[in-house]
Amino acid sequence: MRTVNAYAAPSATEPLVKTTIERRDLLPGDVMIDIDYAGICHSDIHTVRGEWGGIEYPQVVGHEIVGHVSEVGSDVTKYRVGDLVGVGCMVNSCRECEQCLAGQEQYCLQGNTGTYASVDRADGTITQGGYSQAVVVDQDFVLRVPESLDIERVAPLLCAGITLYSPLHHWNAGPGMQVAVVGLGGLGHMGVKIAAALGAEVTVLSQTTSKKEDSLKFGAKAHYATKDPETFEELRGSFDLIINTVSAKIDMAAHLSLLKVDGTMVNVGAPSEPLEVPAFALLPGRRSWAGSSIGGIRETQEMLDFCAEHGILPETELISADQVNEAYERVLSSDVRYRFVIDAATLA
Repeated sequence: MRTVNAYAAPSATEPLVKTTIERRDLLPGDVMIDIDYAGICHSDIHTVRGEWGGIEYPQVVGHEIVGHVSEVGSDVTKYRVGDLVGVGCMVNSCRECEQCLAGQEQYCLQGNTGTYASVDRADGTITQGGYSQAVVVDQDFVLRVPESLDIERVAPLLCAGITLYSPLHHWNAGPGMQVAVVGLGGLGHMGVKIAAALGAEVTVLSQTTSKKEDSLKFGAKAHYATKDPETFEELRGSFDLIINTVSAKIDMAAHLSLLKVDGTMVNVGAPSEPLEVPAFALLPGRRSWAGSSIGGIRETQEMLDFCAEHGILPETELISADQVNEAYERVLSSDVRYRFVIDAATLA
């Protein structure tokens, strides 16, 4: 066992505090990673505050992890000590079901093992995440981070990046396709960058026009305010694909009206309350409403390589570990452009 420093939530209502946790001894297929940087995702906040269901405390969250391999198990063939690697939202799956065999471990029929707040298949403990100095992960769930990507900024690709790449890839975003991204936050700004790099014509739908300059800088061709009712009249029937990144209730009927015939709206944001979708928002245009999670390991590696090829990185703000509670409040008030990254060296 290895004892490492970490920041953990003691309960659903208390601030995160500095503590220590134990990392298990390496199994033959395991990799020990000394963490350099860990991104802060809105999912971390939902989880520790019990908004997506009860969890066991104390809990260390963080599923956007970048670091260097410091030790490998006896059967490890994919990585060597010193390799630059990443870990995303899952660290294991059943490996046997139809989805796992298809390389879509995120949809494991037995449920994948989350990087935090899940039961570890290896030893039955609760997994603890990336707001820590080190992590132990099976080699099959470790990603190789291209050296050309800025290590200080790359961590959010392991969640925000793949969360947007996967639906854009699945629904064939590319040249000739009109794509709208709802919300220009931690997820949305990655959607704009990736969709533009894929060759799609991208429009941002945000509450106001305050981020229009950023939208255009990231590759969007247009930016509209959803608080303006004229937006929905002007853009009616305009889009082949809409990616909704907002983790809050929106007017689903109004947004679905923006789809062309046979268009699809995909939810990647995960509000804690149900969304209302009137049937007649779907029927007249043979429109579809879908959901998408992260990607499998193979697709996540593809995303990292794509981002390296196209020079795509998230916009980040680097913080020390003792600023994490302040960062949470700023995330909730949308006071970050566009993703916080914790410098794990500050945990020492």
